[in-house]
Order: sequence, then C-alpha cells, then structure tokens
Amino acid sequence: MRSVDSVSAVVAAMTALILLAGSPTWAARKLKGSTDVDALRHHYFELENRAWTIVNQADKVENQKEEDRALQRNIVLRELIDIYADFASNDIGGPENTYDEDQYLILRRFYEWQLLEQDLINVHKLFDAFRQFIMRNRNQLPADDADFQLASMDITDTVLSDPHFPVNATLEQIDTIMVRQGLYYKAQLEAKSTICSFGVSAQQVLYQLYNAISITELKGYSMMQFSWMLLKAYGKGNFTAESRLMRRRFEDRTSRTQQLLQRVMQQASRDYWRCDPERNQQKEGETFLQITRLLQGYVENEVDMNTENTCKENCAHYSWGVKQEQCYKDLYCSKQPKCSGRIYNCEYMDSDMWICPSATSSNRRYEYIEYENGVILGQKGHCPRGTTKVDSWWRWLFWHCSYCMCLCDDAGPRSDRYINMRESVSDVMNNKIVTGMRFVKKNRIIHLIVQQGTLLPRGLIDNTTLEWVEAEGYNILSPNVRNGQDYHTLNHDNRILDLDDLEVQPSYVLTGVRFRLLGNHLNMEIRMTEMDFGTGKLVDPDKSIWIGSDKTEHSEEKRTEVKLDRPHVPLLTPSKSIPDSESNQFIRFRESDRGMDAAQTTVPFFDAQPVVPAKPIPLAGAGLFHKGRPKFGGFIAPKVLTYDFGPHVQPPASQIPPESEERQLPRQR
Repeated sequence: MRSVDSVSAVVAAMTALILLAGSPTWAARKLKGSTDVDALRHHYFELENRAWTIVNQADKVENQKEEDRALQRNIVLRELIDIYADFASNDIGGPENTYDEDQYLILRRFYEWQLLEQDLINVHKLFDAFRQFIMRNRNQLPADDADFQLASMDITDTVLSDPHFPVNATLEQIDTIMVRQGLYYKAQLEAKSTICSFGVSAQQVLYQLYNAISITELKGYSMMQFSWMLLKAYGKGNFTAESRLMRRRFEDRTSRTQQLLQRVMQQASRDYWRCDPERNQQKEGETFLQITRLLQGYVENEVDMNTENTCKENCAHYSWGVKQEQCYKDLYCSKQPKCSGRIYNCEYMDSDMWICPSATSSNRRYEYIEYENGVILGQKGHCPRGTTKVDSWWRWLFWHCSYCMCLCDDAGPRSDRYINMRESVSDVMNNKIVTGMRFVKKNRIIHLIVQQGTLLPRGLIDNTTLEWVEAEGYNILSPNVRNGQDYHTLNHDNRILDLDDLEVQPSYVLTGVRFRLLGNHLNMEIRMTEMDFGTGKLVDPDKSIWIGSDKTEHSEEKRTEVKLDRPHVPLLTPSKSIPDSESNQFIRFRESDRGMDAAQTTVPFFDAQPVVPAKPIPLAGAGLFHKGRPKFGGFIAPKVLTYDFGPHVQPPASQIPPESEERQLPRQR
C-alpha cells in the first residue's frame, strides 16, 4: 500500500504537470460563452472599475473648502452604496450563493479542507453582515453623519484587519490548498467512486465545487475593494496601489485556478447513472422492469412434440423451434398452461420428478422441480399448490417417452416482450432540452422516456419547468401500429440489445432518444440540437440531428457480446451491481439459470430508476450499459453524459481602468 506521503507526491506532481501544460491547448478548447460564475466575476470587475472611477474623481479637485469636500464625499458614498447594494443583494446575494456544506462533502475526508472550511464559512457570515450594512444605509445617507463614518471605519477594519475574519489570508489559503496543493485534483480522484453518494457526475462535482469556492472568493475580494474605497473617500489615504495589487493577485489566482480546473475537468468522467437501491427497496415498476416469459423453462414429453405421436428420438432432438403438437392422453400437459409458441433447447434430466407449480397470477410456471435422482431445479421450499408427480414411461419396451426440460418462446398475453421504437423528445420549439431519462412499462411495452426542462443562459435549467415526456399510450393491437416500426418484439431469434455511449458534437445538447433496428439488433439513437450557451437559446431547433452507432459484429471495430454465464435472478444478488460492459458491445436477453431458478425468469432486468442529475443541467449524450455481478442477470441501465462546462471556464479579461480614465461626478440628488 502506498504511504500518504507518496500519494501526496503523486498528486503534487500531477498538479504541476497540469499547470505547466501550457495555454494553447486550453485556448483551443474554449467555446463561446463563459460560465455563470465567470460572467458574474466579469460583471463585478466592471462595477469595481466604475466605483473606483467615481472615488478617484476626488483627486481631480484641489483647494476645496471643507464643506465642499463633505458634499463631494457624500455624493461619492451614495454612488458606492448604490453600486454595491445592487451587487450584494441582486447579483451575488441569492440563496444559491449562500454557504451550502453539501457542495463540499467530497472534501470532508481531506485534512487540508478541514483547515480551510471554517474560514470560508466566516467569509460568508461577514458578507451577510456587510450586505446588511449596505442595505440599511442605502437611500438614507445624510449629508454628514458621524455615526455612518464610525460604522464604515468599523467594517473596513473588520474586513481588512480582524484576525477572526482573515479575508485576504483566506483567499491566499484557497489558492494554496485548492490549486498549489492539488485539492481540485484530489477531489477529481475521489469523485470517481462517489457517483452513488452525490447524484451527479464526477465533473459536475468539480464544477459545483468551483462555483461555490469562486463565489466565496468574490465575496471576500469585493468586500476588501469596497473597504479600500471607503478609506479613500474619507481621506484616510490613497490606497490605489493596494487596490491594484489586490486586483492583480486576484486575477492571477483566478487564472491559475481556471487553467488547473479545466484540465482536471477534462479528465473527470461526465457519466451519470443510478446505483442499485437497497435490496429491500426494490419494487417492480419503480426501481426495475422485466421482460416476462420470453424464453422460459418448460417441461414437456417428447411424444407431444412431434406429429407422429412417437418417442423414437431423445430430448436433445427437440431443440430448434418445435411446437407442442398434441397433449397425449391428457397427461401432465393438460395440467399446465400450454406453450403455444416454439420450443427450444430440450434436455433430459431424469425420468421422474415432482413439480411445484407457481400461482396462476405469477409470471413463473414452476417454483421448483425435484427429480428422483436428487437434482433440483430452482429453490426448493414450501409449495402452496402442492407438488405434482410426473413420470416418464416406456412404450413397447423399446422407446422411452421422456419428459424434457425445454425453453418455451410463447408471445402470449402473459409475455411482456415489447420495446417501444417511437421517439421520446423534448419540445425544442419551446426551448426545452433533455435533462434525464428512465425506462417505464406501459401497456406491456417498455419505453425509454426523457425528462425535459427549459434551457436558460449559461447552461442553467429552469427547474420549475421540469417534466417527464409521457410514454405514448398505444398497445400492440392498436390500429395502424406495426411491429418493427412502432415497437420491436423480442423472440428467440431477435433478442439482442446494443450497448453504446453516444455523445453530441460540441455546442450541441441532447434533445431526444429512440430505438431503431440495425439488422436484428435493437440499437439506440439520440437527437442533438445546437445551442447558444451565452443566451441559452436553441439554434435552428427544426434542424435537429439524429445520431447513433452503426457498428456491428462485422465492422472493423467489431461489436462484442456481454455474455451472461448461468445467471440467477438479479434481485437476489448479495451485493450491488457494478458496470461490467463497455461501449460497442451487445447483450442477449435469455433465461435464468436452470439449476438456480428452473429457467423461469428473463434476464437482464431493466433499471427503472430516473437518471436525472441532482442538479439538472444540459446533457451532452446518453447511453445504455449492463451492470451486474458474476452469476447474476444484472440490469440494462440508461446513463447520461453531462454537458462539458470546461471549455466555458474563461479567464477574466483585465478590467483595471487606465490612470487617465475619467468620469464626471453625478449631481447631488
């Protein structure tokens, strides 16, 4: 096992490599539009420039009388209070910008974070007091108020000098711990294994962390700049040099953070999927769905599987799609539901057996089968309906009429084996995009449906508009509904599902999903629509594009199979499922293991949990994968690919006003 020091050394080395990688690659990955917090920082710089221009006007006038200086100072203070009141209450004062410990949970295990966390909390508390001070005095500032001056000096002293609220030291410490000591990189490594804990992709964890810390930094920095402005307005010094130095250091820290963050985000996974719920919380229709009676264990005598009414062959002879042709002398065939479809893969186990039939309401035919030789198929237990003795027999001493254990492929009313092929799309004409997916079953048909929400500027989603696009209410007998076009029917020869990760092009977002047939493979496609990140508007929504993977087993990059080896029922696995497939694979629906389950269950199941990140954001792709454990059937599960915000993390353009910049003082109100 590596020591803590060696792990820290690796992290430090990786961080250094990331920072030294240079800016050309970074610049090449930029996309139009900056993130919300970067835009807020840029907006604040503009306000700061305006505020300093006003404060610096006092230096332009010489030989003023005291009463004129007081009047001018009052005008300056009014302007400063107005500028910072708007910023503190409207721009950065919303509930989404308060300290939320949940955004930092991923850092709790790191000692460095424990050193930093309380100082960050103190910055937020101090900013709340700062905002109250500004709002209390807005529009109430008298021409000459000694109490206001005393309160102003008190808050500047707290912001700039109070050891209990070390704002400047906290900003430096954030840079040291998060960037120079590589805590962003450590968080990225930690996020790989915490998808079940946070409900977002690993990259989302980093992006939310960046937003939260950037807000803290901006709150601290803006309070310090305001304090310098107050001190200069009251004639306590010039403080221009201090302000410029602080601005330059803030920009340098931000630039270092953004360069590191974008590269770390590039390494971080954007996949989001759902982990299994606790075993006692699994509920059909809510957490999982299943195909029923696709290929199911079925006991039949060979005499009933040929038209000659003979027993000349053996069980293995009846393996390629035979039918039950009759029910000889109303033996056991008359005591169980008939297989009205095709029969496959028959096997001789033993002559005589006891069969425990399932309840008539069950999707199973049998609970278990116990052969006279001691072999048991399924899990033997109490048999509510009582066991039935079933014996093979000899005919004329030459032919043995054996009962065979086969697979029944019967598309009857008890078999839910249909997959919807109609598209599920967002309302792009009303600027709605896909924010999540899930599997649902309606009228015996399994649908992959999407959640939609209205896109806002800079990659935000209007949470009040989130809604699921309902599955269409048709059934397989509805007029003008066709197999192979509206839905796909699974059977012995057509039961393959492709597993792919599909990603949209840069500057596009996910707006729909659907299934198609690629040969005899059910294959997923996604729809992508271009967006303007800055304005939050979809571009030419009527020109959305469908994309998918056309790779097959015969392609140059061959599609490979995920094989299920003697799979048991997925719900019985002792531990939670883990992903065990890759993109460009496929899986066959099949029967469960004969020994463990008497081949009564179709596997894999479908994971029906909603795949929606805890903080809805645009999606850049979607996919299907298999998750499970060895010797269990597992689940087909959807995954989403969260939008890559990395290219929108923009370094702040320098907004320091030139020395010659002037602005006329506003007239007194």
